[in-house]
Amino acid sequence: MKDKFYTYIQKLQDTITSKLEEVDGKAKFQQDLWERPEGGGGRTRVIENGQVFEKGGVNISAVHGALPQSMQQYFGVKDADFFACGLSLVIHPKNPMVPTVHANWRYFEMYDKDGAIVDQWFGGGQDLTPYFLFEEDAIHFHAICKKACDAHNPNFYPHYKKRCDEYFWNAHRNEARGVGGLFFDYCKATEEISMQNWYSFVTEVGDSFLEAYVPIVEKRKKLEYNQKHRDWQEIRRGRYVEFNLVHDKGTLFGLRTNGRIESILMSLPPHVQWKYDHHPAPGSEEEELIEVLQNPKEWV
Repeated sequence: MKDKFYTYIQKLQDTITSKLEEVDGKAKFQQDLWERPEGGGGRTRVIENGQVFEKGGVNISAVHGALPQSMQQYFGVKDADFFACGLSLVIHPKNPMVPTVHANWRYFEMYDKDGAIVDQWFGGGQDLTPYFLFEEDAIHFHAICKKACDAHNPNFYPHYKKRCDEYFWNAHRNEARGVGGLFFDYCKATEEISMQNWYSFVTEVGDSFLEAYVPIVEKRKKLEYNQKHRDWQEIRRGRYVEFNLVHDKGTLFGLRTNGRIESILMSLPPHVQWKYDHHPAPGSEEEELIEVLQNPKEWV
């Protein structure tokens, strides 16, 4: 399973980066191959200063070795080895009318000292973070997420949509990071669902990503904006940074397992503002967004 999924994410990285380069029309992804001293490595691809994408990364990694002490405590195990692989992406467009997007799909195995698998699971998801609310964009993104889920189980979309709203919640701000999408973790084999079933589901969601995001980018990338729109985008990006550094499990896992710091922090945008005690004007487009972030909606 680990070889099968790693092959899948290698191909998916190629597919996604090729399409995003086509959409941008100017910038190309720069590739960086790296190795982890304790075992494994990855292929980082970053795009910067494009016509459409100000900064973005589409990274894959496959790391293995002894489970670090901090993670042993987290999982409640002793002296275990692990393998983890996944694709993680974050795209920050230049135009404030185009939303930021995040996605990842990952697989994890844990072994005893004899090398036998003692646990294995899939996780992942995709979510949208707009700066100005276009309801039809949120509806489109969620409709594609739902279609991918419904192909496997009609209960998946409502369950993983709710999990996403709960996970990407900036508790210290009492608001969501964005308008959500899907979030699933610890997808393990049961009597009803095999690991092959989970593989089929996770790869279906991965394959749906471009269909969920690219039409939104194409629709919004040429809309006019001014410095006021840009300031608001950068203020909201600050909230994005806060979530990733305070709450995000993927960031924390990478830091605790001596992951490659440049790849872990590629999700951070290049230009951000923190304004003291900032509140949008009553009745403004900015306030409309905040109301939705504080009260997550059912989009489909």
